[in-house]
Amino acid sequence: MIVRAKARELIVGVADDPTFGPVIVFGQGGTAVEVISDKALALPPLDLALARRLIARTRVARILKAYRNVPAADERAIELLLVKLAQLVADFPEIREIDLNPVLADETGVIAVDARVSVAPVGKPRGGPSGHPRFAIRPYQKEWERHATLRDETALLMRPVRPEDERLYGPFLAAVSREDLRLRFFAPVKDFSHAFIARFTQIDYARAMAFLAIDEASGEMLGVVRLHADAAYERGEYAVLVRSDLKSRGLGWLLMQMIVDYARVEGIRVIEGQVLRENTTMLNMCRELGFEIASDPEEADVQVVKLRL
Repeated sequence: MIVRAKARELIVGVADDPTFGPVIVFGQGGTAVEVISDKALALPPLDLALARRLIARTRVARILKAYRNVPAADERAIELLLVKLAQLVADFPEIREIDLNPVLADETGVIAVDARVSVAPVGKPRGGPSGHPRFAIRPYQKEWERHATLRDETALLMRPVRPEDERLYGPFLAAVSREDLRLRFFAPVKDFSHAFIARFTQIDYARAMAFLAIDEASGEMLGVVRLHADAAYERGEYAVLVRSDLKSRGLGWLLMQMIVDYARVEGIRVIEGQVLRENTTMLNMCRELGFEIASDPEEADVQVVKLRL
């Protein structure tokens, strides 16, 4: 019924691993799928970059490119299919297996010709991270997306950080003064390399959280707040940074309130941090939020702030 003479036959699906739970499967499909055995696996959740790497680990990736009189397949559509499949399993833990075979891919996009889905009741969590009863890796927490407004009526989207947000960090850090960077990192910062920024964008949601404030009109990053929990998941260390030209507009306050709310929901008992004694703006905000403030016994120019939840 579906005739696409120059389409590649793919298999896309979800397998149920007894140890890791849902696993995304991609490879060469069709009737000879078991004979060819060209598959690669990845743990959900996926973003487009991870989906691209999953595809690249298969032999069929080579024939997705153009050759002779065959146009290149729409690889972006394949990547998006993998991302949406991973999100589907995140949204519905009852899904145990999905088998889309074949998926036809050509220059016009993708279409699943045959599909099989297996479902089952969700049992008790296996002791993994909260947020999903079966994922080995905690997925992006869309429920923490918020809309807010600054005092100057700037509309904001506040949401968890994602790996692809690395592109936002360069312009953001360029708009933060050297003095504000020193107050945040306790030393001058000149290196904004991929390795430096990746530490802030590629995080484990089961252990840490970072919320970005995005200008809804321009898409620019205006501020960020982070929280990193200890091994017992009882205490968390916070840090916050706001673009220098946006001070005194209430953005730091909004970010701090959001991370406090997150820590309270997660069951973290104490939020703490170190603040330079000269950073009076941050110390005043901490006092207003109810933080205890004390001198650091080891560093005279540092104050330790602590909020018990």
